[in-house]
Amino acid sequence: MADVGEVLMSVLSTIRVPKPGDRVHKDECALSFSSPESEGGLYVCMNSFLGFGSQYVDRHHARTGQRAYFHITRTRKAKEDDNNSGSGHPPKKKPTRLAIGIEGGFDVEQEQYEEDVKVVILPDRQEITSDDLATMPDVVKERVSLSMAGIMTADSVSHTLQVQQWDGEVRQESRHAADLKQLDNGVKIPPSGWRCDVCDLQENIWMNLTDGKVLCGRRYFDGSGGNNHALLHFQQTGYPLAVKLGTITPDGADVYSYDEDDMVLDSKLPEHLSHFGINMMTMEKTERTMTELEIAVNQRVGEWEVIQESGTTLRPMFGPGLTGMKNLGNSCYLNSVMQVLFTVPDFQSKSVPSLTQSPHPPAPAKLGYGLLSGEYSKPAPDPGDENGGDQIGIAPRMFKALVGRGHTEFSTNRQQDAQEFLLHFINMVERNCRSGSNPSEAFRFLVEEKIVCQQSQKAKYTQRVDYIVQLPVLMDQATNTEELHEAERRREEGDSSAPTVRAQIPFTACMAALSEPEILTDFWSSAVQAKTTATKTTRFASFPDHLVIQIKKFTFGLDWVPKKLDVSIDVPDTLDLSALRATGQQPGEELLPEVAPPPLMTPDVEVKGILGFHGNEEDDSLYSPLLSPVLDDSTVSQLCEMGFPLEACRKAVYYTGNTGIDAAMNWIMSHMDDPDFSAPLVLPGCSSGPGTTPTESLSEEHLATIVSMGFSRDQATKALRATSNVLDRAVDWIFSHLDDLESMDVSEGGRSAAESEGGRDPPPGPRVRDGQGKYELFAFVSHMGTSTMCGHYVCHIKKDQQWVIFNDQKVCASEKPPKDLGYLYFYRRVAD
Repeated sequence: MADVGEVLMSVLSTIRVPKPGDRVHKDECALSFSSPESEGGLYVCMNSFLGFGSQYVDRHHARTGQRAYFHITRTRKAKEDDNNSGSGHPPKKKPTRLAIGIEGGFDVEQEQYEEDVKVVILPDRQEITSDDLATMPDVVKERVSLSMAGIMTADSVSHTLQVQQWDGEVRQESRHAADLKQLDNGVKIPPSGWRCDVCDLQENIWMNLTDGKVLCGRRYFDGSGGNNHALLHFQQTGYPLAVKLGTITPDGADVYSYDEDDMVLDSKLPEHLSHFGINMMTMEKTERTMTELEIAVNQRVGEWEVIQESGTTLRPMFGPGLTGMKNLGNSCYLNSVMQVLFTVPDFQSKSVPSLTQSPHPPAPAKLGYGLLSGEYSKPAPDPGDENGGDQIGIAPRMFKALVGRGHTEFSTNRQQDAQEFLLHFINMVERNCRSGSNPSEAFRFLVEEKIVCQQSQKAKYTQRVDYIVQLPVLMDQATNTEELHEAERRREEGDSSAPTVRAQIPFTACMAALSEPEILTDFWSSAVQAKTTATKTTRFASFPDHLVIQIKKFTFGLDWVPKKLDVSIDVPDTLDLSALRATGQQPGEELLPEVAPPPLMTPDVEVKGILGFHGNEEDDSLYSPLLSPVLDDSTVSQLCEMGFPLEACRKAVYYTGNTGIDAAMNWIMSHMDDPDFSAPLVLPGCSSGPGTTPTESLSEEHLATIVSMGFSRDQATKALRATSNVLDRAVDWIFSHLDDLESMDVSEGGRSAAESEGGRDPPPGPRVRDGQGKYELFAFVSHMGTSTMCGHYVCHIKKDQQWVIFNDQKVCASEKPPKDLGYLYFYRRVAD
């Protein structure tokens, strides 16, 4: 074996020192969820800074020729007792702020490790420690030491991706605090025993800092809280600031500004309290702060415990397909959705072979293999008594960063709507699986909409693609109306013992609302050439292999504050939708003429030569650049917010004649596979498109970085050109277009053969699977909390006739699956 110093000198040119902006993957393997704590540790390539587990580093070496790796192993230190049983440290505090990783917020668990690092040279796995470097030539010692130190001190990608500080309670100084007017009315407030001056309520009591009036706070959406007397007092007097009695301590108190409509800071609070005889330094906290109440209200009594099955002893489960996922900070919506998706055979078959066969599997394949293999479904080293069922699990940091990149909501650590994330992920799959198998076809189905003009009785049939059936919640159909009214009456009378009654809604009522005809009052009829009334009936033109049903629990109150309907729906285990099969045009039924509505034009432009009206085919004055179409900006914005490209949204609105979001969405769904889907809108008669811009020179450093990952130079060139020479975007692009890259034949000029052929005919239409409309329930996602902006998600999945609850890292056999409280329900077709 060659001398280690000589070997290191021979590979010295491939060893780089991390620069600011370099992405150092030192916490997780690029192809698996192995980490420095895993058996064998983690190997970080000292050229590309990609990390690899012990089972994948030889594969990377064989494909790239890279030999120098920075090897990191970590061993967990013994955990100290959290309850201060002789450790000398205070016990953990409960969160008092809606924050992560800061004082008063939720603690980000920082495990303590002993770390061992060294350089390993492949293929012989020769090891070099820091002590060994001291005896080597200066040029070797300096370069390798700087690279090792740079890797150690660089922020890992997982650390960068995780928002370490998220604070939902950043309070500002009130503009009224400095010059607050206080009345000399002789009012003195006792240190305890407060009651509302109007209704005698003893909880949620606020004192106005101008006149000392003691009143109850706002009523919450569920009837709890107060009776709004403090708010009514502000509306009558205009006195802006109030302090919550019971939250006053030497450190401060809850102060609310009704004028600014927010919790605020009052730098003169001791002076303002002293005016009414309150000594802030002697007060003790007896009431929960507003933030504590907000945290508590996310754990709604009954719903939280029932959905998590907190009242029963759950049996932990381990093995393939039973892997937990770590919560990265409000990522439970992602965890729940992905657990269900990787129960679907299409997603399983797409992911697992990709990881084992492709040299560079996409992030979903890595996630799927991590969930299905069982390699990480092992008990946590120190789960603790309260965390029964906790696993080592996997932390989907890279996956979350990939699917959230560029999205205003999913790129943050805020709580999100699981249904919106499911559609967002399906759209990503649709965009990136055009040339290969597409697992989202399992959910894709066609909807037939039949519109009948009431004046002419002629019909129009259209079809659109959809992935989710949305069922409305009809509160007026509740079967326990008397109980609901009685509970509401007792709450209004201030009865604190009034029970929480949940509305019982029949599932059949929700389905009936879906199938009933909808009245359209502003329908443009081509038969009468005017707007009139029409009816729209919706039916299934095809039945998918897997059906997703969303219960539309989330709505807006009269004050436009999002809230959730607390309902119980008797969702069945089996479903037969055969009666909702579309029938198409009926014998003797006349169709509405295929005539477009009047063209949309800028109103201040004189109309000349409009085709079909006053002009002819040779007169293209209609298409003058000055005669640009008027597009509905609100519809364009709504489509963009769904994740579609801007130009595609503009074309959808243009080609559907500004007839609304539904028509534009139908156009998008039927044209997603068009080669020019994202190309700029080109009006008829104009040039076919912008001229081809000269390709900018590509960064040799970026090319070298991508090539070091095992891709060819032509593939790296294609990726950089597709992403405007931005390295991070190019890496993401290349991993999401592997099917295209594996089969492409790139010429010397960098254009693939497919590109050189010019345009190709668009596909005939979206592929859908069809079969009988009989289904059985196999999974459901549940939400706990008051709105999509807060709370927690879990999912229940039926595995081998056993319901299993997936609650982030906890995976247990379910004893009482709360099927009536779900939000998203997943059905699969029953075999003939």
